[in-house]
Amino acid sequence: MDRIKEKMASLRTEADAALERATKAEDENKKLNQTLLERDQEISSLNHKLSLALSDVDKAEEQINALKSQAQEGDSHRTTGENLARKVQLLEEELDKAERDLKDTTEKLRQVDVKAEHYERQVQRLEQERDEWERKHGEATEKYAQSKRELDELALAMEGI
Repeated sequence: MDRIKEKMASLRTEADAALERATKAEDENKKLNQTLLERDQEISSLNHKLSLALSDVDKAEEQINALKSQAQEGDSHRTTGENLARKVQLLEEELDKAERDLKDTTEKLRQVDVKAEHYERQVQRLEQERDEWERKHGEATEKYAQSKRELDELALAMEGI
């Protein structure tokens, strides 16, 4: 009888531990889902910045082309040409900066994609672990119910004696 009580206590302890581990796994899964959502938002933000940078590059290239063609119109516009040359210089520098920013943004986006894939794999792994813990919990619950039925049957048999 004591062995049965000890066995039941052991099964309760195992069930409680399994429930605690399942709860922890679900909490971790929620945290990872939140992190994934934040990463998705960061990706969206970087994509927006990338589109703005590309738009700026296009505008800068158009301005450079316009300014270069104006500078070639003639010596009569020498003062204007010098001013335009300065503007071209500034726009080229802005273009260089925009291209560097575009390169940096593209690299960051790639890194975020890699991280997102990593977190997706991690979420999948955690979901598999959670499913395994839920399966184990179900088995432990079944074992507990079986043990309880056997104990009840034993108690009835002992009452009948």
